[in-house]
Amino acid sequence: MNAIASPTPVEEVDAQTRTRNAFEKVWGVIVWNDPVNLMPYVVFVFKRVLKMTQEMAHQHMMEVHQRGKSLVAQETREKAEFLVHQLQGFGLQATMEKG
Repeated sequence: MNAIASPTPVEEVDAQTRTRNAFEKVWGVIVWNDPVNLMPYVVFVFKRVLKMTQEMAHQHMMEVHQRGKSLVAQETREKAEFLVHQLQGFGLQATMEKG
């Protein structure tokens, strides 16, 4: 006779842990290289959206160009989603991943 296995209990995470996790800056915003956008435009977008200095924006743009991607921000999940949406609105290829 086959016994029906009971499901494994789901570990409950307390409210304090969920709140702390929600506000940790563990989500990375990544911008990927593309054949469409010109380098000065990418620098402009980084300065406008991410509030980078000219030097920092240029550095990240070069990393995107040479390595194919750059981690441009580490934020909370909500802020990372917002930044990705903004960057995509300017035509850049951006994603986020948990770090």
